[in-house]
Amino acid sequence: MRIGIDVGGTNTDAVLLDGTTVLASVKTSTTEDVTSGIVTAMAQLQLRHPFDPGAVGAVMIGTTHFINALIEARRLAPTAALRLSLPSGASLPPMVDWPQRLVDAIEGCGYLAHGGHEFDGRHIAELDEAQLRKAADDMGRRGIRSVAISSVFSPVNAEFETRAAEIIAAELPDVAISLSHEIGRIGLLERENATVINAALRELSADIVDGLGSAIAEAGVSAPLYLSQNDGTLMDVDFARRYPVATFASGPTNSMRGAAVLSGLGTCAVVDIGGTTSDVGVLRDGFPREATSDVSVAGIRTNFRMPDVLSIGIGGGSRVREESAGVTVGPDSVGYELTSRALVFGGDTLTATDVAVAAGLTDIGDASLVAHLDPGLVRRALDRVARDVADAVDRMRTSAEPLPVVAVGGGSVLLPELLDGVRVSRPEDFAVANAIGAAIAQIGGKVDRVYAIEPGRRDAVIDDAKQEAVDRAVAAGAVPASVEIVDFDEVPIPYLPGNATRIRVKAVGDLQMEA
Repeated sequence: MRIGIDVGGTNTDAVLLDGTTVLASVKTSTTEDVTSGIVTAMAQLQLRHPFDPGAVGAVMIGTTHFINALIEARRLAPTAALRLSLPSGASLPPMVDWPQRLVDAIEGCGYLAHGGHEFDGRHIAELDEAQLRKAADDMGRRGIRSVAISSVFSPVNAEFETRAAEIIAAELPDVAISLSHEIGRIGLLERENATVINAALRELSADIVDGLGSAIAEAGVSAPLYLSQNDGTLMDVDFARRYPVATFASGPTNSMRGAAVLSGLGTCAVVDIGGTTSDVGVLRDGFPREATSDVSVAGIRTNFRMPDVLSIGIGGGSRVREESAGVTVGPDSVGYELTSRALVFGGDTLTATDVAVAAGLTDIGDASLVAHLDPGLVRRALDRVARDVADAVDRMRTSAEPLPVVAVGGGSVLLPELLDGVRVSRPEDFAVANAIGAAIAQIGGKVDRVYAIEPGRRDAVIDDAKQEAVDRAVAAGAVPASVEIVDFDEVPIPYLPGNATRIRVKAVGDLQMEA
């Protein structure tokens, strides 16, 4: 058996699975500290379907801890950004495009040093170790506790980042160090930004992972704990401590993976309507389509792996207003206060949940408390939800071909049976698809690199890249016999010499469960 838990802005969902069979599911309110909500969900799961904690093989959690900390600019460590690029790359200093409030929150400071590579691995300049030690001394005097090191074209050759990390660690043994080639893709500023974010969250990640572990242990479960990643695969707790940015989009990703399992569709549009937002994404061969362009996180441009998701402010907790221009639903939401502020729970705020109850779409709270609502208002609110969601689905399509639509999440009861003429599938257990997606997640390995391919060597280079992705999945804990290549992309880069080609490979396999 395994347990999947997904922490959203409004609800914390948990499921108990035996293979792919759902034995029990619960939906509880997310608490402000999040962790106590997980403890409550585990306790309710035990009440719903008593189980032997020792029979649980693994616990998978998707959490909003880290993205919330960045958005709210709370609990971030004093962080320095060290860029190896001189004599080039000096015109735009680190964090140049960051919102000032986030720079202030991390007490951010930037340093430029000699180093970096050309795309083919040639040195821009040699590493100046004395320069690095001087920077480390200044970091120490400033009270820096985490350092992000980035180097030009480090995904091609990481030797300078690795050596710089050794020098900084020797001078400042207590600081956490994040290296850009392990986090982002080609594109210096975006990769550097992602690395600085990761560095700023390192201290928090240790606290959160320990807290999640304690919550699971409190339920009597001693099975290994895994966290969901942005690409729909899992990472162990040690990886999560080092790379908290890898969890940012785990919520919508889990929902899409759960939708794939529940619906049996490998390629479709998925609409996940939660309590606060609706996330619209596209599944391709059972995995979320990844964003190919830069992704903005809390106003910061990054380029680490993120699913291509469009979020709109419509959810079960969205406020409904009747204005002169018509009925509006969202984008503001009562969030986790739904059970105290919605009309059906005795509150004073008209929400989308109240509209759904008044229309007979769901049975939550006390329906008599919304019996007075004007049927015309209820119909117009539901029509507005349908129009906005249909527009979001249309914006996610990349061709004129209609996509099957799978609706998941507790708020998906707001959708009609047809959306722009396409039938909406709402599979069994749709309300906890996110927790199911976490529970069935696999282990992955990925390669994303620019290669200088010599004549006649293309097939060999591709084979090496695929094997490296497979090896990474196995090293991360995948059953070797189950690993397969699920995504491959080869893009020649004509503006660079030497037959430069960007190759991306993703391999996934089943989690190796402990006996």
